Amino acid sequence: MLDSLKIALQYIMPKHLLSRLVGKLAAAEAGVFTTALIKLFIKQYKVDMSEALNSNPESYASFNDFFTRELSADARTICSDEKQLAHPVDGAVSQLGDIKHDAIFQAKGHDYSLTSLLGGKPELAQPFLNGKFATVYLSPKDYHRIHMPIDGQLTDMIYVPGELFSVSPLTAERVPGLFARNERVVAIFDTKVGKFAMVLVGATIVASIETTWAGTVSPPTGKNVQHWRYPTSGDNSVFIEKGQEMGRFKLGSTIVACFEPNAIELAELSAGDVTRLGDVFATALN
Repeated sequence: MLDSLKIALQYIMPKHLLSRLVGKLAAAEAGVFTTALIKLFIKQYKVDMSEALNSNPESYASFNDFFTRELSADARTICSDEKQLAHPVDGAVSQLGDIKHDAIFQAKGHDYSLTSLLGGKPELAQPFLNGKFATVYLSPKDYHRIHMPIDGQLTDMIYVPGELFSVSPLTAERVPGLFARNERVVAIFDTKVGKFAMVLVGATIVASIETTWAGTVSPPTGKNVQHWRYPTSGDNSVFIEKGQEMGRFKLGSTIVACFEPNAIELAELSAGDVTRLGDVFATALN
């Protein structure tokens, strides 16, 4: 009954308004209030500050600065084998496996459309039909920067407007098409294993989605899908090496990674397994 109530409230609450208000609070530099909020968050969610480059809660000017904190140089090791792809985030596996033509598995009883996930653009979805996917949930305690699992040349970025449901495991089980209905930013890369799509999914109180090449993509929000194409050479091209940061969330969310068919073999993982940035995520088949 309580779980059903939580889901029902998400349908009726003003999710965008709430998220933007929380975003303003998170961006505020409010001195002792900000420090108190950070310390409360660390205690509540058992955040391991020993891994942070800056471990002193009092030194962060805003909650956003704390939430997107950088890791210390020795906190993670990026797998070095050229055939291995690295985990892009700290988090927990929501689901992973085969894309069945255009359908991605969300939870028992729920699939959603790959094409819808990528902004309703069949030409962008086509390379990934019958490919592989992995969905990883970032909890509040996790490190919230997203890194590249493999060297990639950016070709496209798509902003897709949508809802801002929670992306918690409970919501994934109860809300149909969750990841293809929430606001999201899609980045598509050319890599040595073919096309690779990284989808940054927004959620309730996720105040911002950023990429390293475009800065803050959302907010502001819009009502229309927006599509940017990038050159593959020249001053405006964007190439990101394996292990380098490609984006970040200000407050927690989910990523969905998509690969072409017969390109990679995902590591042996199951729903609920913890992921650590830099560990082996997949192996290239060619």
